[in-house]
This record gives sequence, structure tokens and C-alpha cells, in this order.
Amino acid sequence: MAITLNPRARLRHHGYRLVTIFAVAGALVAAGCSDGYQVTPSPWTGHKEAPDEGTASTPVAPPDTSVATQPTPGPEMAKAIVGAANPPAPAAVLELMHRVADWQLSYPSTDPKSGWVNAAFYDGVMALAKFDPEQKYSNAMAEQGKINRWDLGTRAYNADDHAVAQFYLELYELTSDPQMVQATRQRFDQIYDYPQSDNLDFSRTDHDNRWSWCDALFMDPPAWARLSKVTGDSKYLDSADRRWWVTADFLYDKDEHLFYRDSTFFKQQEPNGKKVFWSRGNGLVVAGLARFLDYMPKDYPDRAKYLKQFAEMAEKIKSLQQDDGLWRTGLLDPASHPQPEASGSAFFTYALAWGVNQGVLDGATYSPVVFKAWDALSQCVQADGKLIHVQPVGAKPEGFPESSHTPYGAGAFLLAGSEVYKLVGGK
Repeated sequence: MAITLNPRARLRHHGYRLVTIFAVAGALVAAGCSDGYQVTPSPWTGHKEAPDEGTASTPVAPPDTSVATQPTPGPEMAKAIVGAANPPAPAAVLELMHRVADWQLSYPSTDPKSGWVNAAFYDGVMALAKFDPEQKYSNAMAEQGKINRWDLGTRAYNADDHAVAQFYLELYELTSDPQMVQATRQRFDQIYDYPQSDNLDFSRTDHDNRWSWCDALFMDPPAWARLSKVTGDSKYLDSADRRWWVTADFLYDKDEHLFYRDSTFFKQQEPNGKKVFWSRGNGLVVAGLARFLDYMPKDYPDRAKYLKQFAEMAEKIKSLQQDDGLWRTGLLDPASHPQPEASGSAFFTYALAWGVNQGVLDGATYSPVVFKAWDALSQCVQADGKLIHVQPVGAKPEGFPESSHTPYGAGAFLLAGSEVYKLVGGK
């Protein structure tokens, strides 16, 4: 299904096309295309049978991205990269994004196509689509939406089954096709008219009817905010705003500036005696916070509260980055969880890079953290584009095979790449 852009989106698209061509060309000249490193994305040839896992191959080393090979940054970019030893070349970032997206599109997951596991990947593909003049990725997502019949998951109140609405709404902004948002609006109107209680005790049998686990703050609030944006009806954003703070007041640790995954973790301890804070759960929260803020008006009454929480979490996350550039599944006890983990790390990288790009985080402080993380994430990408070192679906810090890969891991990587690309001057 090829999408037809509405006039406003068509203007934005041609702008992306021109600046992307010049940005990639400039980066190629600067980088010299050394060692035969190609920036042309491989064509998506359709679904294939996933290869046998076997033993994971050695991750691909990232290309040479020394400062000397970078295009000369403008004044704003110069501020952003102060203190950063190795910002990547824009073309190299884009090539990695294409490779990861193409592999995941070619080897689709058997998870429900309207569930969160795939929805997080679709969000990443839409982030890449902004830099795709051929509309390959937006067309792939339009086709997926058509396959989904633009519907949400089957559980009426469960945030995991609402996550897919985010890419529907993004496509709607490009096309103004009302069928893309009809089911989302009907479902959200139902939730608005028949709200659940604010009891977030995770031991309740109906706990998933409300935002009682921290991951939900990525799955749902950005969709509600975006629905307000496209409809002009503030009730959706207002509802999400109220429920965000119900969840934050319950799960956010004001001393550690991190979120418990759910209420069952309040009294749990790591082997070192510290509290249990799960990497991907917090990555989903801070990424959701960035996406929520993206669709929130600048003059929204509670915006300052969100920015404060974002800054608090960013400072804590920065302090927990490990020497190799990634984060561990158990944030406060990395010694007990020594494996590097890509999905939580990618969501952190996305949020921190977004913060620098938006001017809400100091570039000199956070750009080195972002570039170090991106370099490490790049080494989790195999030659064929498969992103490994991804913890499978879960709810707590635990070990996993290093060859593990998932759609949401690829999606988080693409989201991170989209912000890193902008941070280093890509357009």
C-alpha cells in the first residue's frame, strides 16, 4: 500500500529528501567511503524464514568515526558535541538504521502484529521514515496498518494493546486518511467515558486495566497526546496527563529518580542490598516521556513537571552507564547482572539524544554519553542487520542468551538512531 501524502506532509517530505541527499553526500565526502563501507540501503525483498539462531556471530565493528572525518558542524551542533570524543558520521548512523530495519522487516516476529512487541518496532521504522526520500518505510508501515485493519489489540483497557496506535496516528498526520484513526478514537472514547479506578496494586486480577506497570507509560500516553493533536480535542491529553501522575506518584522513587516496574518490586532487593530497578522498564518510561512531551503543547500547564522528571531521570541514567557504553538489566547492581543489554540501553540513548536535540539537556554533558552508547549499540548489530544482546520479554533484571533479538529491540535502536542522526547534523 503506497501512501499518498497530504499537501503539508508532502512539503515536509521533499524538505527531508533534499537535506538528506546533501547530508549523506557531505558525510560520504568527509568519510571518504573508506574500506568499502556502503551507505546505500539494501532493498527490502519481503518476508523470509528466520535463520537458525545457532551461535551468535561476532558483532560488526562500527566504521571509523573519528572527529577528523566529520563534516564541520554548525554553531548549534558545535555546542552539542563539546567533550564528545567520537561522534559518528551521519551517513554511518543512517546506514546502520537501514540495515537493522531491513533485517527486522525481512524476518518478522510471530508476535501479534497489533501488540506492543511489534508496535515498538513500528515506532522505530516511522522514525527512520522521516529520512527516507523513497517512502519505502512509510509504505511498509501503511501496508502493515492495512493488514492490522487499523485496529488495536483485543484487550480494551490494556496499554500494551494501545501502543500500535502511535504509528497509525503518525501515518494519519501524513495522509489525513480517517480510517487510520477511527478504531483508536472509538477505543479511547470508550476508556474516557468508562474509566477504571486509580488502584494500581499489581496483585489485583484486573491490574492491567490501568497503568499499573511502568512500561505502560511508553505504550499509551504518547498515543493519547497525539490523538489530541490530530483531533484538536484536549480531553485525550488531559486524561493521559492525569493518569501519568497517578502512576508516577505510585511507582516513581523520588530518591533514586527511577521507576519501579510495578508494586511487587517495592520491597525487593538486589544481591548487593539495593533496590530493584529494571533497565528496559525505565528505558520505556523515559522514552515514553520524551514522546509524550513531543506531542504536548509548549504551554501545557503540567509541561514543567514533566521536564523536571525527565531531567531527574536523565541525570540518574547518565550516572549508571557502564564503561562499555551500555546499561545492565539491574541498574543499581551491575555486578550481579554483568551482561550488556541493548533494548533498555537503546531507549535510554533515544531519550538522552532527544533531550539534547530539544535543548532540555546540556549538550556538553550528555552528548558524550549518547555517542558512547551509540558506539556500543552499533557493535550489537551483526553484518546482516540483526540486533542482538536484547533481553526477551520479561519484567525484571535477569540473564539471557547474547544472541537474543526482538522487534522492540530493533525499534528502540531505530528510535535512538533517529535522534543521534539529528544530533550529528543529519537532516
